[in-house]
Amino acid sequence: MKLAPVIYHRANALDEALHLLSDTPDAMVLAGGQSLMPLLNLRLAAPAHLIDINRLAELDHIREEGDFISMGAMTRQRTIEFSELIAAKLPLLALAIRHVGHRQTRNRGTLGGSLCNLDPAAELALVTCLYDGVMVVDKVGHSRCVTMSEFALGFMSTALGAGELLNAVRLTPWPSTHGYGFHEFARRKGDWAVVSVGVLMTLDVAGKIDRVAIALGGIASTPLRRPLAEAQLLGATPKLDRLDAAAAMVDDIEVLDDANAPAWYRRQLARVLTRRALVDAARLAGAPL
Repeated sequence: MKLAPVIYHRANALDEALHLLSDTPDAMVLAGGQSLMPLLNLRLAAPAHLIDINRLAELDHIREEGDFISMGAMTRQRTIEFSELIAAKLPLLALAIRHVGHRQTRNRGTLGGSLCNLDPAAELALVTCLYDGVMVVDKVGHSRCVTMSEFALGFMSTALGAGELLNAVRLTPWPSTHGYGFHEFARRKGDWAVVSVGVLMTLDVAGKIDRVAIALGGIASTPLRRPLAEAQLLGATPKLDRLDAAAAMVDDIEVLDDANAPAWYRRQLARVLTRRALVDAARLAGAPL
């Protein structure tokens, strides 16, 4: 099957793209196309207009801006994978990006495309949630910042309004002494994760956890932070029994139950993968496990 008839527009500058979005009803944006083109070919999406933003060089960047790292929405996943700045400042992202699809899809796939598609199993959505990412959203004559918790509304649903386009994503690095861990289970390498887990952790001078972030992907309709588990770990010495207890705190989640995996299986994966990620993060932070 091929896509339904559509009117194609190619924007050559950000301002042109914003005006096209504002003036064109029933339009979808084409970035890398690794998720959108299959949807169009299967006619699961059939917009009247398609706005191609691949030529918007101003949306293709990775740079340090004050306390955060800014990545343009059109930054290719392959660029993130090999960025020295990402490896130095956001090492968990550098680790997780290797689980996104395959080399061929990462060559074309973009950061913004993945986040706007907002599949709950997508690694980039999980990482953005874990880092408390901030989304820079533009429309004609206006720009606003939206936290990831506000941006992710539900299954493949974002807070982007009519005429709005994701410009960039801002992630704030953790201290250089922090530990991190990322684990996921997929049926085959490159497949969507059944469950994925990311953890960030720092220890104080006494070896106790003074900051921790835990996020799960693939288990609910959006990536989830685990504030109760984080609170249990704060101020604790990262011993294995304490990490096990925090990893087991998934019973309050309304877990996805579908043809890919039943809810009980996803819960078990969440427990196991969270423990592994916590152990990795604690060790990298300097805990003598």
